[in-house]
Amino acid sequence: MWDPGTDDRTPRQRRTDPPPAAAPAGEPAATGWPPPAAPAPEAPPAGHPGPAPTARRPGASADGPAGPGAGEPTVTADGPGAGPVPGDGHHHHHGPAGPASAHTRRAVFAILIPAAVATLVGLLVLWPGDRATSAAADPTERAYGEVVRVVEEPCPEGDPTVGESTEDPGGLGGWPCGSADVRIDEGAGTGQTATVELPRGPGSPSVDVGDDVVLLVLEGMVPGSVAYTITDHQRGQPMIWLIALTAAVIIGFGRWRGLSAIAGLAVSFGVLLLFVIPAILAGSSPLLVAVVGAATIMFAVLYLTHGTSVHTSVAILGTLVALVLTGLLGAGFTALIELTGVGSEESAYLAVMQGNVDMRGLLLAGIIIGALGALDDVTVTQAMTVAELARHPTSRRNLYRAAARVGRSHVGSAVNTLVLAYAGASLPLLLLIAAGGQDVGNLLTSEFLAEEIVRSAVGTIGLVAAVPITTALAVLVAEPGRGKASTPAT
Repeated sequence: MWDPGTDDRTPRQRRTDPPPAAAPAGEPAATGWPPPAAPAPEAPPAGHPGPAPTARRPGASADGPAGPGAGEPTVTADGPGAGPVPGDGHHHHHGPAGPASAHTRRAVFAILIPAAVATLVGLLVLWPGDRATSAAADPTERAYGEVVRVVEEPCPEGDPTVGESTEDPGGLGGWPCGSADVRIDEGAGTGQTATVELPRGPGSPSVDVGDDVVLLVLEGMVPGSVAYTITDHQRGQPMIWLIALTAAVIIGFGRWRGLSAIAGLAVSFGVLLLFVIPAILAGSSPLLVAVVGAATIMFAVLYLTHGTSVHTSVAILGTLVALVLTGLLGAGFTALIELTGVGSEESAYLAVMQGNVDMRGLLLAGIIIGALGALDDVTVTQAMTVAELARHPTSRRNLYRAAARVGRSHVGSAVNTLVLAYAGASLPLLLLIAAGGQDVGNLLTSEFLAEEIVRSAVGTIGLVAAVPITTALAVLVAEPGRGKASTPAT
């Protein structure tokens, strides 16, 4: 009788091999395990290497396999019997990259390292340094306080705002008459309470008791005293809460990756506020400053957010190529369409106040910086998509096709997002122009709309071109089937 207590087979062998049959009466019981040892192979003739050893599962006999997959020949890159036996659990696949992949990786870094050095040199050369603020930059003086009382009064006869609009104070067209007492907490007259007229007119803030407001100091309006007028609300505290909520949402979902994304956002704003804007105001070429600033943001943010991997390097290289293409197209079409860069009241005012700023170059700078965010999104997505698809054995041609299909879907939404972002920023002016009843052809070819069309079209072309460029680069450095991740055998 077979005794389970004397069965020394492994659990896997117990599942795959049936228990031995009972021995006939009078004969010793056969457990059926372990099987008889296989006869030793005959020695090969002198000078003959003999047959290659065959990988066998532990306990497998020479007469047959002990379980599924046992006894199959093993073929590895390191020699007979050196690799895992098929069907023997999960294994990690490690090994050196192929010659083409290694060569392409070296080529990627051979391009990125000089580009990074050139970006650093550009930062050092174009850095604005200590720039003295012009006395005419902000001649107004402001104070900050809290509204402690509001007194509304009937508007005088003949007031241009009297009419239907006064029936809805604080509404879209309602501007009540009266005064407000404001306790000044900061600025000229700190600690005093000033009585000011309620703000009136289009865009005027509506004030209530407890509101924190910004006051414009009117020197010389009243002999022997200081007059004030309410110009705006203080929005610092609500904006801090909004930013804190946004950061909490990003970190809560992205965790360490979300924290690195916030750090990258801080770097972006730092480059814009400390380098790009001061350098342009100092008289440097806006196009050159934008290229150096965009490259700085690209290197710092992508490596900080996504790590220093070859896939991130591919995304940076694809972004760099797409940015160059975008800049060249922007320069060509702004010259062909003869855009001056002075298409709005803000740009016209800047051209008058800062005569040393190249307005056409500023337009190109805006195109490049505006396209950078969308390009980063597309290139990183394509590089990571290729890396994930390359975990499975496939040809590079099929890998490119699969990643390109993902890229086409992404581009469809990204292009729409880019165009709507430009249209949304210009919506008030678009409404004003449309309400004027002008000819559509004249509207589309006007300076301002032509700038927006060029900005959107050039950015879209660069965005679309980034997909095949980045996908092709990522496929070149990929190792299809060699990066397959799995859990180790247990």
